[in-house]
Amino acid sequence: MSKVENKLIRRRIVNAYLSSVISISLVLLLVGLASMLLVNAESVSNYFKENVKVSVLLKPEVEDTEATEFKPDLDKLPFIRSSAVVTKEQGRLEMEKMLGEDFLDVFEVSPIPVSFDITLNAAYVTPDSLAFVRSELDKNDLVDEVVCQDSLIEALNTNLRKISMVLGVLILLLLFISFVLITNMMHLIVYSRRFTIHTMKLVGATKSFIRGPFLVKSAILGLFSAFLAILMLVGILFFIRNEFAQLFEVFQFDLLLQVIGIVVASGLFICVTSTFFVVGRLVSLDKDKLY
Repeated sequence: MSKVENKLIRRRIVNAYLSSVISISLVLLLVGLASMLLVNAESVSNYFKENVKVSVLLKPEVEDTEATEFKPDLDKLPFIRSSAVVTKEQGRLEMEKMLGEDFLDVFEVSPIPVSFDITLNAAYVTPDSLAFVRSELDKNDLVDEVVCQDSLIEALNTNLRKISMVLGVLILLLLFISFVLITNMMHLIVYSRRFTIHTMKLVGATKSFIRGPFLVKSAILGLFSAFLAILMLVGILFFIRNEFAQLFEVFQFDLLLQVIGIVVASGLFICVTSTFFVVGRLVSLDKDKLY
């Protein structure tokens, strides 16, 4: 074999490895993004739940000062995340925006009571827990009514469960697609060395001995691809931090190590497993099929 042919073969192998690294990195990036959403599913769910507002209407005779004095006791309740007093004047201005300035002309006395806008801890934003919250708040003599959007909360919980299931299925689908793609790429890389494999068989090398170097190379390929995918993932997260600061606060970045572990494990497992089966098939081929 001439030097020119050797150079061409080496160039093809290098190009195959480069394209494999890029392809595997992109697939692992998708796995990393989906994993980031999945491991943060609870914090994202809590973010939406803790932004659902519940109105606590006080009795008509309760004045603003009494509501302000009642606020510290309200905040001590275990299910309260935050609370804000809505005075009669604030309530009147809000109603004017919705119904017009003349809406109070039909009343001799303003019917708008003092109220609280509260948000609940995420664990209590469920239909059963809301019933408990209502009963606890109704025990207070100042409270007239607790108003919350039950249908909205039920729909929120249902949709969040569906989103978590979809993310789980998406990750499994991405892993399957990546396994197929990487298997095909590893097949091309290993197939270019089929005659080397055949020569090793002729001198009595066992399957495990032949597989060894290929498995090591595929492990290095998987680690390097995972490293590139992690760099791209971190870059995307920094972009989100700069452009969408509020969205960035939803994610718990102490879980980033779990995502990195998933990406590295996926890269190693898929590359090594696909190489194991590809080399096994090529080792089993006879000389005629190699051509």
